[in-house]
Amino acid sequence: MTHHHLPLRVYYEDTDFSGVVYHASYLRFLERGRTEFIRACGIDQQKLHRESGVFFVVRRMEIDWLKPALMDDELVVETTHGKIGGASMVLSQRILRGDEVMTTAEVVVAILKDGRPTRLPDGIRNLIQRG
Repeated sequence: MTHHHLPLRVYYEDTDFSGVVYHASYLRFLERGRTEFIRACGIDQQKLHRESGVFFVVRRMEIDWLKPALMDDELVVETTHGKIGGASMVLSQRILRGDEVMTTAEVVVAILKDGRPTRLPDGIRNLIQRG
């Protein structure tokens, strides 16, 4: 899997009074894309946390809103992994409407255990790299 694609539709609750997607709604869309990317890699985040205490948190996010999405738009959240470090990984994301790029984001995800950075287990690293 080079890219994970999550289709979604824009609902009224995602928009502001003018029918344009509210900027904070994109955070939810991107989070869903990252969650489904991890799931598609074969990783059960609840099981990972329950068995090893390891979990993922967003450490940094850079977002560019390029074009407005509108009520009823059919969008796709595309997620791809970039560099995977010892205790972090970079995920690149785009939100598309057809071939139009609406939003781009680069997300640094930290790997934590007991509230402190920890090395990503090799088995999990391999699953993400294979995608």
